[in-house]
Amino acid sequence: MSKIFISPSILSADFANLERDIKRVEEAGADWLHIDVMDGHFVPNITIGVPVVASINKVTEMPLDVHLMIEYPEKYIEPFARAGADLLTFHIECGSDVKSTIELIKSFNVKAGLSIKPNTPADVLFPYLGDLDLVLVMTVEPGFGGQKFMPWCAEKISFIKNNAPKDLIIQVDGGINAETARICTSYGANSLVAGNYIYKSDDIKSAIKSLL
Repeated sequence: MSKIFISPSILSADFANLERDIKRVEEAGADWLHIDVMDGHFVPNITIGVPVVASINKVTEMPLDVHLMIEYPEKYIEPFARAGADLLTFHIECGSDVKSTIELIKSFNVKAGLSIKPNTPADVLFPYLGDLDLVLVMTVEPGFGGQKFMPWCAEKISFIKNNAPKDLIIQVDGGINAETARICTSYGANSLVAGNYIYKSDDIKSAIKSLL
């Protein structure tokens, strides 16, 4: 079985004790740290920006998996790259030129990801699969943590996998727990984002292991 990358979402962390909560998942065996950036326009919520990402980069060795749920992501690629993002994922629905945004991300030696919302068909990703390092399939409407997993969204995973280069990472975000993780990996996902399931657990290490 191929490696499954676990990327805990700090959206569910205690922001008053963010360094502590980052260390907790790092010590528990997480692979990446998922950072949701929301602007209040593309999604109806506001989270964090470049200064926080730069601060996070100082306190962890985990790769920073930054998910841009924002309008005009091309305006912010360089600042987030310089802040320490190792992977930058933006949404195909944001309206920016996809090809040039991917190229811009890669010009800063950062891995490029492209995401789709639940109601967006998987085949819109196909023209870009050869240029990407990761695709992110949302199994909830982006904007808020703690939502219920939409199982029909996971069906897109196998469709993408069957049309993608073998080394493409297929990530899933939204309502991930031990049960829904099995659904996603059975379709071919090899990266899982989980927030509440990990951070609200009494045993973070066991929660992470249960996703594998």
